[in-house]
Amino acid sequence: MKRTVKMLVCILVSAVCFPLLNLTAGDETPIFGFTAESSRAERQWEEKFKEIPKQENLRAYMERLSARPHNVGSPYDKENAEWIAAKFKEFGLETQIENFDVLFPTPKERLIELVGGAPYFKAKLQEPALPEDPTSNQTAEQLPTYNAYSIDGDVTGPLVYVNYGVQEDYEELERRGISVKGAIVIARYGHAWRGIKPLVAGEHGAIGCIIYSDPRDDGYTSGDTFPKGAYRPKDGVQRGSVQDSAVFMGDPLTPGYGATPDAKRVAIKDAQTLTKIPVLPISYADAQPLLEAMSGPVAPRMWRGGLPITYHLGPGPAKVHLKVASNWDIKRLYDVIGKIPGSTNPDEWVIRGNHHDAWVNGAEDPISGMVAVMEEARAMGELAKQGWKPKRTLIYCAWDGEEPGLLGSTEWVETHVEELKKHAVVYINSDSNGRGFLGFEGSQTLEKFMNDVARDVQDPETKLSVWKRSQLEAIRHAGSAEDRREARTRSDLRLDMLGGGSDHAPFNNFAGVAALGIGFGGETGGGIYHSIYDDFYWYTHFGDTDFSYGKALSQVGGTAMMRLADADLLPFEFGDFADDVQMYVKEVKKFAGEQQEEVTERNRQIDEGAYTATADPKQTYVPPSKEEVPPFINFAPLDNAVEKLNKSAEEYKKALNAANANGGAILAKASLGTLNEMLIQSEHKLTTPEGLPGRFWYKHELYAPGAYTGYAAKAIPAVREALEQKKWKQAEEAAARVARVLQNEATLISEAAAKLNAQSR
Repeated sequence: MKRTVKMLVCILVSAVCFPLLNLTAGDETPIFGFTAESSRAERQWEEKFKEIPKQENLRAYMERLSARPHNVGSPYDKENAEWIAAKFKEFGLETQIENFDVLFPTPKERLIELVGGAPYFKAKLQEPALPEDPTSNQTAEQLPTYNAYSIDGDVTGPLVYVNYGVQEDYEELERRGISVKGAIVIARYGHAWRGIKPLVAGEHGAIGCIIYSDPRDDGYTSGDTFPKGAYRPKDGVQRGSVQDSAVFMGDPLTPGYGATPDAKRVAIKDAQTLTKIPVLPISYADAQPLLEAMSGPVAPRMWRGGLPITYHLGPGPAKVHLKVASNWDIKRLYDVIGKIPGSTNPDEWVIRGNHHDAWVNGAEDPISGMVAVMEEARAMGELAKQGWKPKRTLIYCAWDGEEPGLLGSTEWVETHVEELKKHAVVYINSDSNGRGFLGFEGSQTLEKFMNDVARDVQDPETKLSVWKRSQLEAIRHAGSAEDRREARTRSDLRLDMLGGGSDHAPFNNFAGVAALGIGFGGETGGGIYHSIYDDFYWYTHFGDTDFSYGKALSQVGGTAMMRLADADLLPFEFGDFADDVQMYVKEVKKFAGEQQEEVTERNRQIDEGAYTATADPKQTYVPPSKEEVPPFINFAPLDNAVEKLNKSAEEYKKALNAANANGGAILAKASLGTLNEMLIQSEHKLTTPEGLPGRFWYKHELYAPGAYTGYAAKAIPAVREALEQKKWKQAEEAAARVARVLQNEATLISEAAAKLNAQSR
């Protein structure tokens, strides 16, 4: 660097870090939820905790856990669970393994071949071992490349290219007069969860689905491919589950209840979450001959991937034969559960988790997160030996079966759901971890809490707080001037909504437990996701190579666990929460208005003949039919509920400020048990017993994975999805139902404020 640049960096680091360090040393401001006295003790224990995690331990754990393939039902999966349990016991945790028996199909026959309209070609459907990568040759133990929960099928048909295979792609094909009925579709990975692709294809009449990894998305377009670089090589394949997660998560044969050995199971033929058409994943090496054999219109510019070919839409002339057959077996899960009992409030549980199963060796996904959680648990045990006693019970979990569909966590939650509703304070999840920026998502009642934690942990590379580094990244990637202004000026970074895709989902979506997801990333890059190359060699060359961000994750997770365990008053906060809810309501109202404008404009264009000609005379567009303009939807109940929510949040803030006066002297004297019980119930209030329309398992009314997004969350999902599906009456009914939920939440917050005020008298 030039001298002037060095000086500027030093000034920036000093300005940001010194207040952080002085705050820690001087205890000037009590931690949210603590009195001045308890905050001083807490900070001392936290500083001791942060010194305990060791990078060399993280590396050693990963080398052991990722040494062999450990998918559900494999011998090494069971060995890993037993090894983690032994480690937890060694760390001082009371530990047991809980078993569940679940449906987990594995492939016995896979075939994709060109059989007509082009020279014969048979896809390899296999990832080759690489001499540089010592565990990539464990062929006998590796799961073949496949999509779990695809139905068996043997189909032949013309091939149609459907881009990412989401609804808007089919709308584009329809405008071009192209049908997938009776065809096999080929879609590229990305833009939506993989299970959406066969779901939407089947709904449009396709008889089979092929999903491939295009080099534009995670291959050589992004960087050098493995083993030279981090990105997906030509023969790399993404395995993964394709069960219909919009219905429910977990074991397909035990919907909504635990898959204990004696549980009643539905017949496989009646399982709701299996695909309706057969599906297989392939590499871009296998995809290229299939795509080259197609003709028809040239794909739109945004549909064209990174292969050195002309992308055509089809259908045909190539015909493809697709065959899938699986062993539909029941496999045993091994969930590891370790506890440190609470000293004064043992019936209040703070839960931490990460999964231990993988599609193959799984160094990045999930072991990079699992080893951080293990080292965090070790540090907690060390603190306990030094005399620290958490007030609340800490529970550390290593879940099995996450990859096929959150099996281990879901079955555990479904089995213990009534206990969790009474005792669970918060669940904190991690999954993959890498070099980069702290990402945090979760229940917005914990937004202030999580921001405070992030301000008190140092980034290992920049020496800024991990919060400041995330804020700078948010400013850099802001999508608009307003987003940039908010990232600079809002006191707390917004927590992203929780969706699906990892083990937080059953806690939040089904049980209504407040939840957080934390992990570092953004600078690792890579394209080895769910392949045989996600292993120790790749991670130590291209991931968090020195495990410094694994240590940072242990520090972030452990700090959050300690504060939740020891807080005098649980650190739920409702100002940020109310602000987020108000934003969600504005967004859904704006979407409703945009739909009205869109339909009106499209009808106008149809009247004026705008769809009678195209730029390409060889392509015939089919004009859409005119639609009924959406009716007025009464959002007044939602607006009124938001107003009441803002008012109650302000009441709680004033009560909290009064209680915190004079170093929290009132909190120190108060009996807070009943108040904390009320705060624990604040997330449950956001659920309804019947769940979302047609989706009984998803009970949270504020956010849930979209029915056609997979992992990605939608705010106020019942209203939003009714609007998207043009079910206007259902949207208005859902708005009224969500308003009642928010009114109940506001009432609870006001009652908590009154309870807190009563302690101050």
